[in-house]
Amino acid sequence: MKHILIAAATIALVSGATARDGVHPATASQASSAKHHTDKRASSPHEPAKTGQSTKSALGTPGQSADAKRTVKVDMTDAMRFNPSSIKVKRGETVRFVLTNSGKLKHEMVLGSMSDLKKHADMMRKNPEMEHAEENMVSVEPGKSGELTWKFTASGKVDFACLQPGHFEAGMKGKVAVK
Repeated sequence: MKHILIAAATIALVSGATARDGVHPATASQASSAKHHTDKRASSPHEPAKTGQSTKSALGTPGQSADAKRTVKVDMTDAMRFNPSSIKVKRGETVRFVLTNSGKLKHEMVLGSMSDLKKHADMMRKNPEMEHAEENMVSVEPGKSGELTWKFTASGKVDFACLQPGHFEAGMKGKVAVK
């Protein structure tokens, strides 16, 4: 029962985006089927939520690698930084992010609004064993790489962060400027 309450609280706090190869924040329409759990034995990277629906929001939508006209390589480090931490894209552009974890700690890239990222970081800090898998995130084990493909459908700013406990608070965040 405790695990169900934690998952329900997390879903209530998070709304918004998606990705591939391990992904994140559930929209209201996906809240009932988002995959959050607290199984400490889980050792595989996050798997995409299988909701039967695509996630649409002001942040954009999940993209297909075949539609990506550009690949952006992002390094995630144990200095709690993304390199680059500022990325520019065009509205309507589908971008394939290739994320490399050059550190010795697990890292992730989660797309979302700063408000939602802060709320989810707080939830992760309170429940460090929690695993999550949504379409707007990718989790990468040390020394490995992962991919996240995203279509940016609206002009503005899309934030991203690592929500592993303590990483967000240490400054592991960035932004995508959509013009």
